[in-house]
Amino acid sequence: MASQVSLEPNQKIDLKAARRKERMKNIKKNKLIYLMIAPGIIYFLIYKYFPMYGLIIAFQDYKPYLGISGSEWVGFQHFQRLFQDPDFWMIFKNTIVLFILQLVIAFPIPIILALMLNEVRSNLYKRSVQTLIYIPHFMSWVVIVSISYVMLTLDGGIINSILRVMGFGQINFLLSEEWFRPMYILQIIWRESGWGTIIFLAAIAGVDPQLYEAAKIDGASRLRQIWHITLPSIRSVIIILLILKIGDVLELGFEHVYLLLNSSNRAVAEIFDTYVFTAGLQQGQFSYSTAVGFFKGIVGLILVVGANKLAKKYGEEGVY
Repeated sequence: MASQVSLEPNQKIDLKAARRKERMKNIKKNKLIYLMIAPGIIYFLIYKYFPMYGLIIAFQDYKPYLGISGSEWVGFQHFQRLFQDPDFWMIFKNTIVLFILQLVIAFPIPIILALMLNEVRSNLYKRSVQTLIYIPHFMSWVVIVSISYVMLTLDGGIINSILRVMGFGQINFLLSEEWFRPMYILQIIWRESGWGTIIFLAAIAGVDPQLYEAAKIDGASRLRQIWHITLPSIRSVIIILLILKIGDVLELGFEHVYLLLNSSNRAVAEIFDTYVFTAGLQQGQFSYSTAVGFFKGIVGLILVVGANKLAKKYGEEGVY
């Protein structure tokens, strides 16, 4: 049986000092790298981690004039109210449905676009197409929704004008419950799909060209090469982005939905983000809205951890 070696107190101190010295040496050696990531770290500390202190008010009856230290503690009262609220299940359903539509329809579009652009042999045509599909990403949701409004409105909208000329009845897209979700998804595809291809094109560029040469010798068609070489080679990137997307299950973006939301489509358009805005800022229910936001964060964390473990179980790298 191997004998255990015990260190004297002085030896332990010397070992700690040596480790500290080695750590400082590595920091000095890579000081430019640490300097480069410093702005990102500062951003996350100021805007992501320090504000977490405010989550305390989710367990208080927060009064602005009393402050956090002077407000009364109420425990899980606001969470109980959230789950008992008749609107909770409507909001939860709307959020989940929109998320599933994003995951099933909008998420694969950048992958398909990247595969198609990778097959284009003319660099001029390829760059022109890339530029055109990237441009919408740099427009705000206000601009995107405004363009949609001009196209879909009953009062001179292009789409309804075409329908009228063709002999069909006009459709009130902007106030219709049935058309809210298709309109929401199409706007996301229009704005974000082109920008999403950047990561996948970069991943495809890293695929070993010799694999394609070997496949050509074996007589594989372009579709076979995509299916058996390209997609398996970028699978890890797809999985990582999918895990991160799953973490945003209740985070669909306040601005986009709020601009489309109205009294006529609220039954299918109200989500947690808009509900927090209404309850927190418009009605002044700060503790209750913080509890809703806290619930969103916990759900997202659980799903990210679960999806990451599931990915690792099936042999993928995962996020961490």
